[in-house]
Amino acid sequence: MTLTIPDEKYEAILKQIESKESPVGIDAGKTHVLILHKLLEIEQRLERLEAAVNQRND
Repeated sequence: MTLTIPDEKYEAILKQIESKESPVGIDAGKTHVLILHKLLEIEQRLERLEAAVNQRND
């Protein structure tokens, strides 16, 4: 799988998660929070889509 992220989006994400204090250069806690937040948004969107499909099928 190849992930293609536009440079501007990549830089915006990197600015949000980078950390000068971390030995790996990113704030792992903040990174995980951002990932979990996005997953929750996806889950909510999927639930809305499923509800819309179910309404059409009824």
